[in-house]
Amino acid sequence: MGPLKTIIFKYMKSSLLLLFFILLFYSCSDYQKVVRGTDAGLKYTMAESMYVEGKYKKALKLMEQIVPVYRGKPQAEKLMYMYANTYYNLEDFYLAGYQFERFAISYPKSDSVELASYRSAISYYQLSPVYSLDQKDTYTGLEKLQTFIDNYPTSEYREEANSYVRELTEKLEKKDIETAKQYYKISDYKSAIASFDNFISDHPGSIYRKDAFFERFQAAYDLAVRSTPSKVNPRLIESKEYYYSFVKYYSNSELMEDADELMLDIEKRLSNSNTETSSQ
Repeated sequence: MGPLKTIIFKYMKSSLLLLFFILLFYSCSDYQKVVRGTDAGLKYTMAESMYVEGKYKKALKLMEQIVPVYRGKPQAEKLMYMYANTYYNLEDFYLAGYQFERFAISYPKSDSVELASYRSAISYYQLSPVYSLDQKDTYTGLEKLQTFIDNYPTSEYREEANSYVRELTEKLEKKDIETAKQYYKISDYKSAIASFDNFISDHPGSIYRKDAFFERFQAAYDLAVRSTPSKVNPRLIESKEYYYSFVKYYSNSELMEDADELMLDIEKRLSNSNTETSSQ
């Protein structure tokens, strides 16, 4: 590239950059004028434009100003859907869930009501924390998703909603099984057994059910062998019942070898105890 062409290229590049910044300045200036102004129609038009362009923060600022103005008017349905969806796209799921829920209640005959109901449920799903934290939002998410599934049994979103239900359900199961395991780790065997009992009753189809049956047996065994002498045998006999419950459902499990090993020790201890009693 010759010197003249280089100069021309640099000039054109500088001119384009200058033009871009001029347009950007006037665009921002127009936006600020509309934000500060009182013309609700202009605010609505610009909010819709910003929304379509994906400029959700700017769109939201305008929508917040005009939502009260348009409530009850023909444009309100579209505006309220955009308003809820803007929160959704900004990942403010508390407000998205709430606004989509309000939309579904206010416009039950809207063409967008099914999607609004689904996104409301998804918003609550998104609020579900890791299993180790309080699961209040997880229960809410499950309730909202199940309500959607019940209300729209033929929805195209049903399969996806069901997968989210399974995910949240497994999270609650994980929370409960880990609580029971924690009792076992700190040697609170009675609480561990009770927690495993509750888990088995509360989560009949859980992927952790096998572990619950085995670890309940293990906790009962450890409780027995660490008991005072007068309580050892009765508790060993009781722990055998937990072994039989495990075998009933999981005789082909990879944990069966460990269960059998514990059972052999139980039988050995009981046999030795009976021998000692007979010799006295």
